[in-house]
Amino acid sequence: MGDHVASTDAPAAPATGRDRLDPAVLRVAGVVVLGTFMSVLDTTVVNIALQNLTLRFSTSFDTIQWVVTGYSLALAMVIPITGWAAMRFGTKRLYLMAIVAFLFGSVLSGLAWNVESLIVFRVLQGMGGGVLMPAGMIIVTRAAGPQRLGRVMSILGVPMLLGPVGGPILGGWLVDVSSWRWIFFINVPIGIVALLFASRVLPKDTTHAGNRFDFLGMLMLSPGLALLIFGLSRIPSVGGVGDLSVWLPSLVGLVCIVGFLLRAGRVANPLLDLKLFRNRAFTIGVLTSTFFTIAFFGSGLVFPTYFLLVRGNSVLKAGLLLAPNGIGAMLTMPFAGRLTDRLGARAVVFPGLLVIAAGTVVYTMIGADTPYWELLTALFVMGMGMGATMMPISAAAMVTMQPHQIPSAAAAMNVVQRIAGAIGSALMSTVLAASLANEFNVPTNHGQLAATAALHGPNARHAASLAANAFATTFIWGTVLMLICLVPALFLPARRPQPRS
Repeated sequence: MGDHVASTDAPAAPATGRDRLDPAVLRVAGVVVLGTFMSVLDTTVVNIALQNLTLRFSTSFDTIQWVVTGYSLALAMVIPITGWAAMRFGTKRLYLMAIVAFLFGSVLSGLAWNVESLIVFRVLQGMGGGVLMPAGMIIVTRAAGPQRLGRVMSILGVPMLLGPVGGPILGGWLVDVSSWRWIFFINVPIGIVALLFASRVLPKDTTHAGNRFDFLGMLMLSPGLALLIFGLSRIPSVGGVGDLSVWLPSLVGLVCIVGFLLRAGRVANPLLDLKLFRNRAFTIGVLTSTFFTIAFFGSGLVFPTYFLLVRGNSVLKAGLLLAPNGIGAMLTMPFAGRLTDRLGARAVVFPGLLVIAAGTVVYTMIGADTPYWELLTALFVMGMGMGATMMPISAAAMVTMQPHQIPSAAAAMNVVQRIAGAIGSALMSTVLAASLANEFNVPTNHGQLAATAALHGPNARHAASLAANAFATTFIWGTVLMLICLVPALFLPARRPQPRS
């Protein structure tokens, strides 16, 4: 199947000294974690401050939403070019450039004088942030090698799990005690530290100036991704796929992406190398990651909404209530990484998915007054499962890649994850809106508005019970999506990864 490497289904090899995570690898992973954490944290911090920004700039929520949407679309547009840029400029130089661009955008966003300037500066910030994750994945994959990739990927997964927990807490606190500008300025000290350490710690790597840039491919894939993700992101606010603002950009985006895929197989140096999908381990890893990302990102939106809408918690308290999820992941993630390197991904990911599904089942039976200890215990259990699944899946996809394939593989995987995340968010948001609309007997796009009004009305207790029923229905979908992940997970590598040929 395509580029052959030593089989991941070979008998287990004995551990050697080369399997240990030496200080040099840990330093590289630490630098990448800093940059990734800055990007992930920024997204969740800004989400919390949107209401405050709406009032500060005296604008509508539809307009201020572009502060988030513009950033997300910029991320999607630059991810496809990171594979080529990593080979052309070197991953160290690319990573440093991404940090500088992100910091520059952060400072300008903090200095914004109106909503239009803030949106423009957030796009610049997103261009830097979009490079950080795939470039970081390239760096740690090269530094770790196949037999240590599970453990190093687990380290890289820390910001992915802590960002959504720490962001609401930090964002709520900054807006309450200081100014909205500090939700952007907070990136400056983190970014400067990351820049200094990256310049000293990351090893120099080779460049390949001879590779021609697939400019036409970029003109097809990057706008195609942005249009598809934008169309999907509109579904929750309009209540379905029939609205022009949903189906038109989604359709144009799909046409661009399909056009790119048809062309990529016929050109010498496509922006994304589709030949990578001839590698069975990579294809199964990407497929498992796709279903997992749909379930993970979709459900991740619904949990805080339940605490805010049904239980009436503040943003800060809702963030604190989600903390057990991150704590559970931190406890299992280091062990999951070691077990992935020792036993193969399947033995770790499959039971991890079952654990997540078991925790989610609790939320399929929630009411308006379900005890907090029960909800938090379920979140902790889900976190333990997530610590055993998210990064081991990525490691399984990358472990058989040849060194020259790693940049393109990282870019391809991040592109797929970005699309899957948009699908998951749109799907679960739409299910929730439809469930709320059904409970309150209103049109789908008025479901959350009707629920919010009823929860502040004279029959708030009854309204809370109806809203809780809608959330329980939504979590049934989340559980089913997570169980679907079990199918591709059955085909993940079942043995310890072997050195590349």
